[in-house]
Amino acid sequence: MLGTIYSQVASRVHDEEKFDSPGYRRSSNRQGRFVDEDVSELLEKRLGRLHAKLRLGIEADHEAQVFGQGINYFHIENLKHSDFAIRACLRLTGLYGRGQRNASQIAVKQNDIRSMKIPKRFDGYTILHLSDLHVDSSQDAIERLKIILQNINYDLCVLTGDYRGKTFGPYKAALAGMSRVCAEIKKPIYGVLGNHDTIRMLPGLEAMGIRMLLNECETLEVNDYRIHLAGIDDAHFYRADNIEKAASGIPSDEFSILLSHTPEIYRPAALADFDLLLSGHTHGGQICLPGGIPIALDSVLPRFMGAGPWKYRDMVGYTSVGVGSSVVPVRFNCPPEITLHCLRSSK
Repeated sequence: MLGTIYSQVASRVHDEEKFDSPGYRRSSNRQGRFVDEDVSELLEKRLGRLHAKLRLGIEADHEAQVFGQGINYFHIENLKHSDFAIRACLRLTGLYGRGQRNASQIAVKQNDIRSMKIPKRFDGYTILHLSDLHVDSSQDAIERLKIILQNINYDLCVLTGDYRGKTFGPYKAALAGMSRVCAEIKKPIYGVLGNHDTIRMLPGLEAMGIRMLLNECETLEVNDYRIHLAGIDDAHFYRADNIEKAASGIPSDEFSILLSHTPEIYRPAALADFDLLLSGHTHGGQICLPGGIPIALDSVLPRFMGAGPWKYRDMVGYTSVGVGSSVVPVRFNCPPEITLHCLRSSK
């Protein structure tokens, strides 16, 4: 059933230029922008009426704000001239070129996850974690990533959101970039959306073979032993997450992983008995003081959760600093990364 819906939606929206083709059915909203009725209907089938309506509605309000209309949502990446101001400051100090070079120096991190709940059959099972690729605005990092992907081993890949550079506007370049990256990734691939990603990217991403988890869960099996992988929609900006729905049906005595773009949902994730939370969003600060001290994380959470491994209650977590860069393609004292999480059974 879902496969049929994926193919139907993909044929309608995979190429966004079709939105401008003659005869394509549209309806105008109050701000004068357009919402395609066919796409909305198909997304409702995939996600449910309320989820699709919520996501599309907040996206419409966001774009209205970007163009000087509607409600004002404050996020630094949404400010019209923030990129120009940051570039100008870095050029004046002579640091812009160095920051650009830093942004493509991807580190490969290793992280062991130990638990009594991990079955012996999953001991050594390795998860490749990619986050915040921003493929259309981080070209140098993406080219380096494609080379690295050819020389690492893993059993499964997870993507924790922010595939597009901007938080609004066209997404065709982001889908094209993701297609090139996915050509280098060994399947299976699972992913969630981030606050930079429009829900209209969903069918294009799934057409590439990424199983997107939007408040959903999948069971992974090795020789009749199993663990559970769940994912939620963006909880930072769109607030379309539903941990209760994602966690329903997961036995409390079996190992479970939650994918979330942001680590800000660490409290409800732990209370829902997830054992591992994989996320991104913070970029580790991206522009940090010496010693990797972030100036800002754009997140409401303890600073020790802003990058790398951490623990809260009985749940362990990992916040990736990401592959790409946001607003401007520079990094200081916070190199980009991909992470290999190795599951270790403590039984």
